[in-house]
Amino acid sequence: MKIIDKEEVSKLIKDKDTVLISGSGGSGSPEVLINSIMTSYLKNGYPKDITVSCGISPGNLTNDDVGMNMLAKPGLVGKAICAHLGMGRVFGNAIGSNQFPAFAVPLGVINHLYRAIAGHEVGVLTHIGLNTFADPRIEACCANEKAKKLESIVELVNVCGKELLLYKSFPVNVALIKATYADEDGNISFEHEGVIGEQYNMAIASHNSGGIVIVQVEDIKPKASLRARDVLIHSSIVDYVVVAKPDFSLGEYNIPKYRPELTGDKRIKLEDIKIRKLDERKVCGRRSAMELKKGNVVNLGVGMPDSVANVAAEEGFSDQIFLSVESGPTGGVPIGGIVFGASINPDSVIPTAEQFDAYNGGILDMAIVGLAQVDSKGNVNVSKFGTRVTGPGGFINITQSTKKVVFMGTFTAGDLQEEIKDGKLTILKDGEYKKFVNKLEQITFSAKNAILNNQQILYVTERAVFELTKDGICLIEIAEGVDLKKDILNKMEFKPKISDNLKLMDKRIFEDKKMNLILS
Repeated sequence: MKIIDKEEVSKLIKDKDTVLISGSGGSGSPEVLINSIMTSYLKNGYPKDITVSCGISPGNLTNDDVGMNMLAKPGLVGKAICAHLGMGRVFGNAIGSNQFPAFAVPLGVINHLYRAIAGHEVGVLTHIGLNTFADPRIEACCANEKAKKLESIVELVNVCGKELLLYKSFPVNVALIKATYADEDGNISFEHEGVIGEQYNMAIASHNSGGIVIVQVEDIKPKASLRARDVLIHSSIVDYVVVAKPDFSLGEYNIPKYRPELTGDKRIKLEDIKIRKLDERKVCGRRSAMELKKGNVVNLGVGMPDSVANVAAEEGFSDQIFLSVESGPTGGVPIGGIVFGASINPDSVIPTAEQFDAYNGGILDMAIVGLAQVDSKGNVNVSKFGTRVTGPGGFINITQSTKKVVFMGTFTAGDLQEEIKDGKLTILKDGEYKKFVNKLEQITFSAKNAILNNQQILYVTERAVFELTKDGICLIEIAEGVDLKKDILNKMEFKPKISDNLKLMDKRIFEDKKMNLILS
């Protein structure tokens, strides 16, 4: 292991190299290493035309020069293979505008691909992605038009009479990793990291492919001083280390300050978590939380679904369920926003690949995830909207493998204004964009799969609740104060089935006080 300055990082990366980058939104991004690449490219013109691969792309949902945004300079990236492309908006927009070809691969699949590459395996054989845009019969994971002109990264195969997808392994030259400490030998520890993520699998994939491993750490510790169980990457596979002190100028992004409540080193009172105001997000969170049962293992998606964790804390039943995040934590309360991926007071934190082993096999009792577009069949799109490309993240693994799935989101989008009080919902100004549409821009969730697998599927909005049937989606509940025709049916591009037992949503959902919700 050699300790180097950040300026030397870019010299180790050749044009057209494949570079794996750790991180998950605001957690675990090797910012200094990425910045070195950008700075060198702008100043010297190298490295260029590199292939980049990551799970949840590092970024803070802005156009700031952080995370993957730093690599969105024309000519720097030649191809991207990622699970989520939108945490850096400049990077996502570059993909949407066809600046370079990009493939969007389910998060569990890409984690398992890194493991397969490390083991010199041909790829990952799985049911994950069938009948979604990842399926080669549909879009073959292509995130833009340029990707469609390249060799496919996924094939449909038949094994023992079953249709499966083969996601192909690819060569790796460099892994860029963020960790906590290195000792003088180069052993790498992760004491301060709330998310373990893909770091080990990325490192071993690059090393076993004949590539190099570069790690960004906070400090160098004396030889043999690190606790063995904190060392997740052994010195034998580490080539270079860069010391970079936490950058507090980035605010909450990249969690610069050690937070022991995210690693299990300390627990805080959940009563200290700020209770959100009564708004559309909270209404959807409350109605979704009503589906929970004691002892459930539940995944919460990024964005609006994190309101369910807040409801659980407010209602006092956080300790009666196990909230799980695909990045690795289980138990406690997941954090929302740009630092999504970590949890407050987790019971356990494991690598992302191992979390998806459990998810794919059905450990989740329930998943509560986002809703952006729904068609009459019940298919859902959360991954692509015009030139805005985000990718699926863990959405496909989660929604294909879970017994009960709740999709939640507002009924319309775009400057939606509503008043919620006294048990009623009043729509002051409806959103300009319809979410219930005739044709999706991309299929991220397959209703066909759900019917075949006997999954229970609900679509929860602030004014209406639908369920999936063999004949498509069916309206089963509406909010008091809402007009069925004007506020629901006229705001859909198709007419859903309407239940013979159409009910009003629980009045407590729309009251500005605790629901006193009790789990069965």
